[in-house]
Amino acid sequence: MGIQSVGIVGAGQMGNGIAHVFALAGYDVLMTDVAEDSLTRALAVIDRNIERQVARGKIPPVAKTAALARIRTTLKLADLGQCDLIIEAATERETVKQAIFEDLVPHLKPTTILTSNTSSISITRLASRTDRPEKFMGFHFMNPVPVMQLVELIRGIATDQETWESLHEVVKKLGKTASSSEDFPAFIVNRILMPMINEAVYTLYEGVGSVKSIDESLKLGANHPMGPLELADFIGLDTCLSIMNVLHEGLADTKYRPCPLLTKYVEAGWLGRKTQRGFYDYRGDVPVPTR
Repeated sequence: MGIQSVGIVGAGQMGNGIAHVFALAGYDVLMTDVAEDSLTRALAVIDRNIERQVARGKIPPVAKTAALARIRTTLKLADLGQCDLIIEAATERETVKQAIFEDLVPHLKPTTILTSNTSSISITRLASRTDRPEKFMGFHFMNPVPVMQLVELIRGIATDQETWESLHEVVKKLGKTASSSEDFPAFIVNRILMPMINEAVYTLYEGVGSVKSIDESLKLGANHPMGPLELADFIGLDTCLSIMNVLHEGLADTKYRPCPLLTKYVEAGWLGRKTQRGFYDYRGDVPVPTR
């Protein structure tokens, strides 16, 4: 399957990062979102992030110009139908993702591969709502996409070998590394990472340590580049809670029960960096722990 054109559904942090790396790798990119403002912001972010790579000498200025010229935007989901590969990078809610794929299906050419950037939701279940479960896979990029080297490739129960090999080649062309995961809740990275973050929240909830002491302990004691609570704020506490709920419901094991404090923060709308408050308050010059 020759892949040259890529459609991206969602222009948020993940969607614009995915568009960035595909355009730099020589793919034609068509990005869609429900709001024109989101697409405008995404293009500005991509421009700024590629310029940062130019300033650091990682790519020549001509590569930036060529990459930006390869990115187009549209408000019409149906316009993505003629792309060789479509990557859904919408919000981490299964009903939203299912609706997107159901709306896309009537407009697809027969050879189009469908993928989801979901960090936890069943690929088999998403694929079953389309007309091509054999051409459907999980294509999970890490955040921030231009920096992180890993891409998780997740096969659904019906995914065929040709589709897997095509996406494996795409990952290599992007200059990234693929890890192959079976379709179980949260796959590999988040199956391991999210319970660690959840346990850090329990450690805070039970008064074992403060936000500062927990994050410092993991950074200095385990050589982690970011503390778990700082990382949770970066990911988004709503996303962390969503993944923990998928693990808890999908595996029916109490060890995956989301911490009540994590739920409380999400209920308060304190979702981390994107709302300026989470386990840290980001409204000042320096982040300040909220507990």
